[in-house]
Amino acid sequence: MHNVSDSVKSFIIVTIVVLFTLLASSKLMKLQIVGDEEIKASHKYDAGAFTFERDVPSTRGEIIDYNGNVIIGNDSRCDIVLQKAFFPDDLQQGNSILLEIYNALLDNKYIFEETLPITFEEPYEFTEEDTARTTELLNLNVYATAENCIDKLISDYQISDKYSAREKRMIAGLRYTMLDREFSYDNDLILATDVSDEMVIQLKELSNICRGVEAVNTAERVIVRGDILPHEIGTVGPIYAEDYEELKQKGYAMNDTVGRSGIEYAMEKELRGESGKEEVTILNGSIIDIKTTKETVPGETVKLTVDGRFQKKLQGVLDNFLANYGWYNGEPVTKGAIVVLDAKTGAVRGMANAPTYNLKDFAEKYDELLEADGSPMFDRCTQGLYLPGSTFKTVTATAGLNEGIVDGSTSFYCGHYYNFHGGDFQCTGTHSYIAIRRAIEVSCNIYFYELSSKLGIDNITKYAQLYGLGSSLGLETGDAEGFLCNPETFAKRGQEWYIGYVIQAGIGNQDYGITPLQLATVANTIANEGKRYKPYLVDSLYTYGSNKLVLKTKPTVAQEIELNNDYVYDYIKGGMMDAARNVPYPYSLTNYPFSVAIKTGTPQTSQDNKSKQNSVFIGFAPADDPEIAFAGVIEGGEYSKYMVRGIIDAYSECYGINGSKPTVDEGLPPEVRGGTTASTESTTTTSTTAKATGNSTGKSTAKSSTKTTTVTIAR
Repeated sequence: MHNVSDSVKSFIIVTIVVLFTLLASSKLMKLQIVGDEEIKASHKYDAGAFTFERDVPSTRGEIIDYNGNVIIGNDSRCDIVLQKAFFPDDLQQGNSILLEIYNALLDNKYIFEETLPITFEEPYEFTEEDTARTTELLNLNVYATAENCIDKLISDYQISDKYSAREKRMIAGLRYTMLDREFSYDNDLILATDVSDEMVIQLKELSNICRGVEAVNTAERVIVRGDILPHEIGTVGPIYAEDYEELKQKGYAMNDTVGRSGIEYAMEKELRGESGKEEVTILNGSIIDIKTTKETVPGETVKLTVDGRFQKKLQGVLDNFLANYGWYNGEPVTKGAIVVLDAKTGAVRGMANAPTYNLKDFAEKYDELLEADGSPMFDRCTQGLYLPGSTFKTVTATAGLNEGIVDGSTSFYCGHYYNFHGGDFQCTGTHSYIAIRRAIEVSCNIYFYELSSKLGIDNITKYAQLYGLGSSLGLETGDAEGFLCNPETFAKRGQEWYIGYVIQAGIGNQDYGITPLQLATVANTIANEGKRYKPYLVDSLYTYGSNKLVLKTKPTVAQEIELNNDYVYDYIKGGMMDAARNVPYPYSLTNYPFSVAIKTGTPQTSQDNKSKQNSVFIGFAPADDPEIAFAGVIEGGEYSKYMVRGIIDAYSECYGINGSKPTVDEGLPPEVRGGTTASTESTTTTSTTAKATGNSTGKSTAKSSTKTTTVTIAR
């Protein structure tokens, strides 16, 4: 009796274990079906129902100019996507659907942008040199051939021999892309973007056959004005596979879009917003319930410090100058830059580059722009490095006056020629005995040779750094550090430093790398008598779709030169005001109801050919109570100071100056591209889509869902 009881007990225990195992196995199978998404059996629905959680993307914030004109906005489009929740798990059935989809897209002239880096036709070859990701995804060794990869896909996904070689390759490409882009319940696969109504109709007709295929509306980035600050606005793009691990830690999904450059990159966190979450319950292949578990928070609207009207006028000042003074010594003059700052805050009011480009053309004609003469995509304002020439004499003057080496009455003799440690140097004029204010006005080299030799290179370097030279100024979109002319720079390059370089450094020659933004900051620091403001492009942030202010940028004093003598800037400003009186008609600066202060320079750009030079200027206005500071560079030309009047006039028209009111009150002028006026109709082009997916660069991308924002243009 005892033995029978033990047997029964053993049977009961085994039965319980088996039932528990089956139950656990059932739950495990349910989780495995879903993948790595958190899916749980729903108790309030039938046993066959399941629930999973997915992200709900936020709307990316707009970028607007100082007057509220939209530069970058959002629009909607219709995409064809494949959804995991409705796509069959059966591999054979799935392959049949994928082939049907591929052919339907081809019939409507849509080509699926796969990420498999292997040729479409036999014999199969890799289209990329780096194949590590491909072999890793397919669990093959690093020496696997393209043929090995195709065979592995055919085997893993049971791609039947009933298909032709071409059809097998189609299915293999889709299957690989699903794997590469982590196709899952929360990550749809984009099959075609911005599809036509006809394609949507055909899709509905195929819906009974092609399970999991849906037409969905999604957001896309719209370039409304591609001619306003294209270098600073920047671009958005997909998340590349090599970036995903880092971005994943910040809450990005693999199919999200991310800022790639400019404001789009610098203000990514603010523009992106916060994704929401929702629980979706499915029963018998249909959604029976959707529950929001976390609300989406749209990205914030970024308002820039730049008035689009002024930016257009500033670009016109530069372009018109090059049109009128486009030759020097028989060579064409086509390159230059202008930067304008708010003298009271450091806010950027305008940046003009020549040559420039339209941001819409970046999407459509990237390769052409990349190879175009003059490198129009290069941002000369913030990345171009130039010799400052005689504009640097203002820095040397600051050092000499503040360190007590000279005062306003200290004179040096200029007899045109100057000998320094056996080296012969000369001035552009013969000025006899000359003091510092007059030396700044006429740009006397010999005065500043004498002053530089007394200061020494350490003092010259010290004040250059106080003015922000040789380091990044901290602009949101980034700016080059540049470099100073001193022994440290030469040592880093393995070059020898000679004593004669000291006096050349003091007049901004020999070897400097200074950006136009840094030059404008020098002018602004002089305007504020030693107080250096950090330049910035973002004026404020607003709640999306409203006028509710979230954040206003506060001016930041990055450095303040401690003045040992209160007369330092009296002489520097005085000399610059005197120099402004030497500009000829019709570019004269003397008929304003206020004074203007400028300093020019013509640094030689070739040691072998002394005729090769740039033309540089810095300045501010009104001189007595500065409102704007500015700087400009013309590469290989002269007379850049002729642009100053145009800068001041344009600023006065758009912002007002010296108590005057703005005279331009209309909105942005029409956008002109290729000699034709653009309309406001939003369209998307195939080349835009191809660029957004990154296929032209050969990079593996993670873009795969309707949640991805891509770029289109407003024509």
